Amino acid sequence: MAKRLPATTAHVRITRQSWEEGCLDGEVRAATFEWSFIWRFREGELTVEPSLGRSLIRDALLRFLCQQDYRLEPGGDYSFTVRAHF
Repeated sequence: MAKRLPATTAHVRITRQSWEEGCLDGEVRAATFEWSFIWRFREGELTVEPSLGRSLIRDALLRFLCQQDYRLEPGGDYSFTVRAHF
């Protein structure tokens, strides 16, 4: 029997986008965790708060944001799978 990899669905909501400032603000939640984030895409910087559980989501969220880049819009709801159990 094959062992299943752990997986958690993360839900993302984009709350603000500014091409002039080069940033995208939003919220992400996975299991019982919730964070807010600011992605400064010109600098490639991602800030995630609060720090509780941040290490679980940061890299996966950054990959998602980079992959979906121009498809993300304020007010939009998105989701992706994190290969970890939260």
